[in-house]
Amino acid sequence: MHSLEERANNRSARNGWFLSTPALVILTFAAVGPLFIMLVYSFLEAGQYGNVEWAFSTDGWVATLFTRDIFDDTVSLADAHLTIFWRSVKLSLLTTALTFAVGFPTAWFIATRPPKARALWLFLITIPFWTNLLIRTFAINEIIRTEGVLNTVLKKLGLIETPLQIIYTDTAVLIGMTYVYLPLMVLPLFAAIDRFDMRLLEACYDLYASRWRALTRVIVPIVKPGIVAGSILVFIPSLGAYVTPRILGGGKNMMIGNFIELQFGQGRNWPLGAALSVVLLVIVATALLFYVRAVNREVRHD
Repeated sequence: MHSLEERANNRSARNGWFLSTPALVILTFAAVGPLFIMLVYSFLEAGQYGNVEWAFSTDGWVATLFTRDIFDDTVSLADAHLTIFWRSVKLSLLTTALTFAVGFPTAWFIATRPPKARALWLFLITIPFWTNLLIRTFAINEIIRTEGVLNTVLKKLGLIETPLQIIYTDTAVLIGMTYVYLPLMVLPLFAAIDRFDMRLLEACYDLYASRWRALTRVIVPIVKPGIVAGSILVFIPSLGAYVTPRILGGGKNMMIGNFIELQFGQGRNWPLGAALSVVLLVIVATALLFYVRAVNREVRHD
């Protein structure tokens, strides 16, 4: 009996692997393959007109943090690169914080509506996904540019005399990314709040807890998985954003995504671009690891 069961289990396992083979092949060539190519390119020499020379070199990795003077060959910190890294992380964290500040009350409002109204509000939240990212970014550009909707309204109301210079600044990039990635924060928060037992709030108020204590001691700990999931969904694409910083930042306030594109384009330094891509991948993987550990910790506590 045991032998028959073992054979049946082995046959089932083989069938499972056989059925999953096409998906594994596609995943290998479409995901792992390009990443492996980037890793290999990061250890090669830069070609004179782009591409790479097939000779081992660590110049691409060294150039991520250091720069070599073309006259006396001295090495110093690449301040411009560090500034781009810092701007990318800073704006991604600020975008995550802003989307949470706006998204949490929005998700709470939707989750506490009647079922029919809730479906309508969720529909309105998902509408931006129907529009191309480029179009949405240009829409924000039309609002905040020097002669855009915002400055026009403020001048007509007499609140300002000269237009606010928002466009082509970090603030413009922050506004654009907050608008673009807000639904990615609202939807996980809504899913977590929708499962929240409102009777716990009644118990808090019966025990004379203030609204703030109820929020920080009861609501936030329970919906924490949704907060972490939404933060990861916003932080990761914000870190590698290209379109929004390119349009609203004007090319001078670039982030990691723009810097990587520059190396593969005008910079003609593919090893440096590949090394930066791997660094970005490591940062994203670290963020995902944080998310998995946070979720597993919540599951163990439950």
